Amino acid sequence: MYLVGARGSRLSLAQTNWVISELKKKAPQTQFQIVPIKTKGDTDARPLFTINQKGIFEKEIDKAVAEKKVDFAVHSLKDVPADLPEDLVLACIPKREPANDIFISKGGKTLNAMKKGAVIGTSSLRRAVQISRQRPDLIVKPIRGNIETRIKKIDEEQFDGIVLAQAGIQRLGLDVKFERLTMESFMPSPGQGALAIVARKDSLELIELLKKIEDPTSRIAIEAERSLSLFVDSGCRFPVGAFAAQDGDKLTLNVTVYSVDGSKFISVKKDLPLTQAEELGKQVASELLSKGIEELAKNWREKVEEWNKK
Repeated sequence: MYLVGARGSRLSLAQTNWVISELKKKAPQTQFQIVPIKTKGDTDARPLFTINQKGIFEKEIDKAVAEKKVDFAVHSLKDVPADLPEDLVLACIPKREPANDIFISKGGKTLNAMKKGAVIGTSSLRRAVQISRQRPDLIVKPIRGNIETRIKKIDEEQFDGIVLAQAGIQRLGLDVKFERLTMESFMPSPGQGALAIVARKDSLELIELLKKIEDPTSRIAIEAERSLSLFVDSGCRFPVGAFAAQDGDKLTLNVTVYSVDGSKFISVKKDLPLTQAEELGKQVASELLSKGIEELAKNWREKVEEWNKK
């Protein structure tokens, strides 16, 4: 019997149950039990960017893995910091869902069709800037809650539309009309659309089982994106858009970073052989540094501190 740590949200449980079903296809006799664990992100209702802590949706769960209270954990990969504790390992990355952001509105209108002054909700600073760049005449406000709660807020007319990840909608199997936003305008968070299965490094038999549902293509792309995140320290307080994709025997990494007001941005696109995913992330990070990313990061930190004092 393996104990599986996960958040208690419907999306987290759906993701965890999917992982378990895939594992049972490989090991039908193996038993699993989900252990719901509350995280800071579940109990703190403030906008995400105001919480000065990494891993607000996974820290408590990974602590339970490290302390042997559960055997492994299932996370949305974008919530997992690039620097895991030393005794833990990112044991498995299953096949990635689409990494795109989507736009949902009452009546199924597109983002460009929204009336001037419409209120758009997002939990992400990155998305807030991207929305404002595309439609500076719209009002962007923070929104919290699970996916169903956010959609309900549109029906209740608290928001005219919301932007969120396509992967969550697909994993929940929700029948909702949406506009799929382009990577060019809405570069996703590093790791968006992928799942992360975290285990203890010494759980060798378990890791061997988890590897049976690994998707090598997804792993390679994620390694590049996480390598980038590690070197530029991206997160809820400094939004970086990044997406890596395989093209033949090469891996291409696209990255975009915006200024606080969205008026400036730095973009880098680079490719290397598939065997050099981590190096690709490092090289792109180095190029971003040479193009002035530190100044943008400093401005973001100052602005977030200013917002927190209000």
